[in-house]
Amino acid sequence: MSKYLKSFLLGTALTAATATTAFADGVELEVTHWWTSGGEAAAVSKFADAWNATGNTWVDGAIAGSGGTARPIIISRILGGDPMAATQLNHGRQAQELIEAGLLLDLTDVAEAGGWADIVNPSSLLDACTLEGKIYCVPVNIHSAQWIWLSHAAYEKAGLDVPADWNAFVASAGALEAAGTLPLAMGQQGWQQNIAFGAITLAVAGLDAWSAVNVDKNADVARGAEYTAAFEAVASARSLASESNVQDWNQATNMVITGQAGAQIMGDWAQGEFAVAKQVEGQDYSCLPGLGLNAVLDTGGDAFYFPVNESAEITAAQKELAAMLISPEAQVSFNLAKGSLPVRGDIDMSSANGCMQKGLGILADGGVLPSGDITFSQDTTLQIEDLMAQFWTSDMSAADAQAAYAQLIQDAD
Repeated sequence: MSKYLKSFLLGTALTAATATTAFADGVELEVTHWWTSGGEAAAVSKFADAWNATGNTWVDGAIAGSGGTARPIIISRILGGDPMAATQLNHGRQAQELIEAGLLLDLTDVAEAGGWADIVNPSSLLDACTLEGKIYCVPVNIHSAQWIWLSHAAYEKAGLDVPADWNAFVASAGALEAAGTLPLAMGQQGWQQNIAFGAITLAVAGLDAWSAVNVDKNADVARGAEYTAAFEAVASARSLASESNVQDWNQATNMVITGQAGAQIMGDWAQGEFAVAKQVEGQDYSCLPGLGLNAVLDTGGDAFYFPVNESAEITAAQKELAAMLISPEAQVSFNLAKGSLPVRGDIDMSSANGCMQKGLGILADGGVLPSGDITFSQDTTLQIEDLMAQFWTSDMSAADAQAAYAQLIQDAD
């Protein structure tokens, strides 16, 4: 019996005899996720190794592509009666309908035994796993999207210092182009373009306007002057990325790593790609949270959900896995590899690199925002992503894009 299960059993009505029988030969659990880039694969292997060390078996169900590709497959399997034992989703509203249908396991007993309410920071992450007082997922990291990653090699080639903020980056674009370097790498997927839109909007429109639109769903602010400036800034960014023809986010990150592009706007998971490439923060690349203009980050991220099944043995193993994923050891090893921040506020992350330390400092100072996965329904999020894909890959005017966006905010649920 593992230490994770022992800890869990102390706070439950299960007997040690039952648990020992259940885990006498170990249990195989299929775990689905969309962590398939080099850095992501290195990170998820930390979870797999920790689970296998308990005498159980992690059956990896990686789904190639982004969450937009994987989520429909995951949900279809659960609805179709072919559920995996555990699956990655983003914490927020993505699983709400599955919970309401009774298809996901209630983890409240595990959470109470582990004291999750006392250790998860910020508490909004656990709130996002909670419906009608019951907890249905275990948050495993904090990912933030408001980062720009800058190539030192590209700026050395252009004869410039590495920019300290978004405005300086925009000013440097001409010199990068003159040196034969693409200013801004951008993958051709709506979710990536939406991340860039959100980061630029927060930097240009400001925190108050961003909150009014994304939290309060204020369409009047979305139609106002602050957002006009933001859409014009995004249109300028579109021109800086016009020659970027890669599809996946990690391909765009590789353009920064190899000096083919000056910068990329991408979430903190990009750190994992720099780590796999053996690049050093401050020497080979720089990272600017809030695009160097606002010391705030959103607090989205990943969580694991566990579909209901009829086997008491598998159910017990699912709860053991849930407890393990949020254990101090797993939190440190996984998040150091992933480039994300841990959800536990009680562990030592002193070995984290400079980028992670910046994020941890912002988190400690309370500069956190809710992510779109929490504030918007999945339908609204997909509609915004579709709009951003259209805007970034066409000659749609900033004014037309703003008008369409404001209507989506007005209709948001």
